[in-house]
Amino acid sequence: MDNSAFRFVSHRPDEAAPVAQPPKSIGFWRAAGRKLLKDRLAMVWLVILLLLVLAALIGPLVSGASPYTIHVNLRNAAPSAQHWFGTDHLGRDLFVRTCLGVRVSLAVGLVATFLAIGFGTVYGMVMSFFGGWVDELLMRIIEIFNSLPGLLVTMIIMIVLGNGVGTMLFALAITSWSGAARQARGLVLQLRQADYVTAAVMLDTPLYKIMARHLVPNMMSILILDIGQSIPGNIFAEAGLSFLGLGIQAPNTSLGLLISDGQNQMLQSPSQLYIPVAILVLIVLAFNILGDGLRDALDPKFRG
Repeated sequence: MDNSAFRFVSHRPDEAAPVAQPPKSIGFWRAAGRKLLKDRLAMVWLVILLLLVLAALIGPLVSGASPYTIHVNLRNAAPSAQHWFGTDHLGRDLFVRTCLGVRVSLAVGLVATFLAIGFGTVYGMVMSFFGGWVDELLMRIIEIFNSLPGLLVTMIIMIVLGNGVGTMLFALAITSWSGAARQARGLVLQLRQADYVTAAVMLDTPLYKIMARHLVPNMMSILILDIGQSIPGNIFAEAGLSFLGLGIQAPNTSLGLLISDGQNQMLQSPSQLYIPVAILVLIVLAFNILGDGLRDALDPKFRG
């Protein structure tokens, strides 16, 4: 036998073989953030939305014009270096009024969404946690709200209680909370079977502590997704109510009120209509695309 085909390899006990390091695990929220950052379309529209918000915040300071000062000699003026978006039928600066309109529309949309999601989540958690006749009774109330046309109910509330930001927030929240309640009910029906929730109940933990410590944190991803998808709907609803004369009233302004005023001046000055319409479309589209990006990022099974 030819020994030249073999060779001896020395082995020293102190020379340990390299051990492969296991991949580092990352948390759910960090993984969701990475997936969202990789979504180029969502990031582009996030930048567009941030630019619109930034312009609405600092635009009046940069322009220096007053949104309420009337200039009779400058009515329906075309866009210029002095008035970037031109003036309306009363000679007021349209750029500054558009900035204020974006602020109001975003504020109404955000606050109405948080009110609706907050109330609906608490409502759904209570009905599913107690169950029995409480669940049946509260579910019938939800079905009643779902059977009513939301726009009609909102218009009736605005007519009865009067126009104003507070009334609009109440009307938008009262017509959009039922969806969040139904979703929260389904999630809590799953979570209440968990061992940590059962242990908290057996220890006589108050219900509000169980909700705050055990239920809401495990529902947070769904709540964020609901918020992202509900904001554009409330912004569009505010614009529709203001356009119909049931929302924000002059001399205040919003995107819906600017669109309504621009419609009356469409033949003389089309930019008064096209500019607020374009901004409203950009805002609603940005929130919708961001909502889709959040849905994909918060879905553990999505690998796009």
